[in-house]
Amino acid sequence: MIINGREYQWSDVSLILGGKDVTGVQEISYSEKMTKEAIYGKGNKPVSIQQGNKSYEGEIKVLQSELESLHIAAKAATGSASIMGISLDAVVCYGNPAAGNVMITDRIFGIQFTEDAKTFNQGDVNMSITLPFIAMDIQYQD
Repeated sequence: MIINGREYQWSDVSLILGGKDVTGVQEISYSEKMTKEAIYGKGNKPVSIQQGNKSYEGEIKVLQSELESLHIAAKAATGSASIMGISLDAVVCYGNPAAGNVMITDRIFGIQFTEDAKTFNQGDVNMSITLPFIAMDIQYQD
């Protein structure tokens, strides 16, 4: 439902990662998945759908300066600059109550990055890095 003709927008998004407000975030996506399988018995139609394990994954796209901050934090915490050895929690907030939106707060627990890569392209004026991750849990605002 649109309130006062206003949708949620990127300028209202805040990401707190490991207790730090990430000002160099350019994109964040996260999802919860569950394995499901149709169970067959008599006939050729399923008689049930069974549920299996849940999984949580996502991606955070940040500016290079934010990646370097993560490398420094990783080095301080683990002795290695690799961000794949650290586990972080995140809070994603979006909305602008002053403009008519309800503030939404989602929490992502136990983020562990699965890739630590850098990409440079000719003509780029800045470097953006996409960091895929898996997580232990996501709690969406109820």
